Amino acid sequence: MTTSAPAALVTAPEPLERGSSPGHDAWVRLRKNRLAVGGALVLLALSLLCVCGPWFAQSYQDQNLDLGATAPSATHWLGTDTLGRDLFARMLYGGRISIMVGLVATFVALTIGVTYGAVAGYVGGKTDMVMMRVVDIMYALPFTIFVILLMVFMKEPSERLDAWLRNTAHLDGFQGFGNMLLLFAAIGAVEWLTMARIVRGQVLTIKRMEYIEAARALGFGSRRIIFRHILPNVLGPVIVYATLTVPAVMLLEAFLSFLGLGVQPPMSSWGSLIKDGAEKMEEYWWLLVFPGGVFSLTLFSLNFLGDGLRDALDVRAAKD
Repeated sequence: MTTSAPAALVTAPEPLERGSSPGHDAWVRLRKNRLAVGGALVLLALSLLCVCGPWFAQSYQDQNLDLGATAPSATHWLGTDTLGRDLFARMLYGGRISIMVGLVATFVALTIGVTYGAVAGYVGGKTDMVMMRVVDIMYALPFTIFVILLMVFMKEPSERLDAWLRNTAHLDGFQGFGNMLLLFAAIGAVEWLTMARIVRGQVLTIKRMEYIEAARALGFGSRRIIFRHILPNVLGPVIVYATLTVPAVMLLEAFLSFLGLGVQPPMSSWGSLIKDGAEKMEEYWWLLVFPGGVFSLTLFSLNFLGDGLRDALDVRAAKD
């Protein structure tokens, strides 16, 4: 005959600890980084302002030669330039172009760099050696000369595209669109090189993992292994580098606009506004201070967000 244990000795089972995914853990770590969160909020506010602001602001093309360059006032919050155009409106429209250049050129660079680096790292051998020597050669090419040559050789096709948009598609607002496409191509053709090296290094490590060997044993093709099993595991470094590439691309665009190779008048970007303001900074300080301040704030926010993402996605930091 068996006897039951006293009720006092019976203890309730301990509650199971609720698990969490790596993505949730990264999000929690990111929210604790105040600089990263602040940078993300500033970027969101600037993006919304640039997208929605031109709807209630003055046109960036309206000129008032009698007004000329005036200091900030109740009518023109950030003043006007030498042609009497509202600087606030021109900064909003210029922000659209600068942000679009940063995002589109970064997307082009990441698409090329991730694919190129993944193939080179996974295939290995002579293919990897040849592909990476091509990267080394392109690294050695002077960026400014490359952009100038591209602008010269592709100037006629870009002008034809602009003419077609104006005459056939009746899109007068897209004047200079062909030149912007050249800008995307020039920046994207250089910025993917570093990403290709980063992804290649990650792939060289991951392709020796057991689950990759299991995928090969199951007969999966190289394309499926690369895009279904390897690339998802390198998204962390890719996302971090993407946030750091956007400010680099925006700086390149500003540098090209400063040289007169970027966005052409009457369109403007933050880089071209800084160029115009630097030429007249001794007489009209607001033409340089406001575009330069917003541009610097955007770059700081992007870098803070990139540093926060790097720390949040670092598995080794999470274990400490």
